[in-house]
Amino acid sequence: MDKKIFSGVQPTGNLHLGNYLGALKNFVELNNDDANQCIFCVVDLHAITVKHEPNELKNNIRETVASFIASGINPKKSIIFNQSSVAAHSEGAWILSCVARMGWLNRMTQFKEKAGKDKEKASIGLYSYPVLMAADILLYDSTHVPVGDDQKQHLELCRDIAQKFNKDFGVNDFLKAPEPLIQKEFSRIMSLKDGLKKMSKSELSDLSRINLTDEKDQIINKIKKAKTDPLPMPKDVQELKERPEAQNLLGIYSSLNNSSLENSVNKFSGKNFSEFKDELSELLVNKISPISKEIKKLIKEQAYLDSILLDGVEKANKIASKKIKNMKEIVGF
Repeated sequence: MDKKIFSGVQPTGNLHLGNYLGALKNFVELNNDDANQCIFCVVDLHAITVKHEPNELKNNIRETVASFIASGINPKKSIIFNQSSVAAHSEGAWILSCVARMGWLNRMTQFKEKAGKDKEKASIGLYSYPVLMAADILLYDSTHVPVGDDQKQHLELCRDIAQKFNKDFGVNDFLKAPEPLIQKEFSRIMSLKDGLKKMSKSELSDLSRINLTDEKDQIINKIKKAKTDPLPMPKDVQELKERPEAQNLLGIYSSLNNSSLENSVNKFSGKNFSEFKDELSELLVNKISPISKEIKKLIKEQAYLDSILLDGVEKANKIASKKIKNMKEIVGF
């Protein structure tokens, strides 16, 4: 195996186009490459850092697994499991939190964004979750981690923690510092109602996102109502800097079509938005509708989804339990 790849997705329910283009589509490509050993984790421990409904969480874990499989990830080829079922993640997070430093965590910009103005009321879990994320990755000797722009800082922290642990305990290269895997030609997917805000399930309007469970008519309607500007389609990529909504829609088209942003801009240069939206809708329907149908079918097959998780937990536990046993011996337990 050339690469050992670890990645996690939070089971927040209602995964959307941003999750698909930012993570799942890439996971499928990594899964299909025989040179890769892939571990895909449903990070349910991360999901409880904010207020949540326990019964919903159980359903969301299954829905996330269903979304993995519906998108094209082969559970026989990759390990798919939920984090809370492998005790080494919690144990590793505690050991590594005693290695990580407050100053490092204080520099994490995502905590400031997620905690908002009143960070005193945020949970300690929300503050320290990058350390748990480091444990997730390091337990499997991961060589590469797919990351978006918003997670690069966390991967740097993971590398810092690995290097400090190795140095503090004199165990050269025991914890492997992973490399980032950054998607080429990928645009961050923004809200259909505001090109400056990330697409999110927490936004009140359902028209702001394409859900992976949306039907054909819903997709067409959402693209039709997606915010644009009064100008024709841009003539070149430079023009997009001042036009966030146009940039977002063209970025979605490019990501789905596996083409460069420049090629997409050239294709629609000077045309009306309505013509472009028709093509974008057709492309979205062709890509998302089959996934939507498969997710809805799989969600009804709870026993099948649970069997995938059980199998994944067994495989993940074999790897992680050995690593945590060695970590405990190293620190003197």
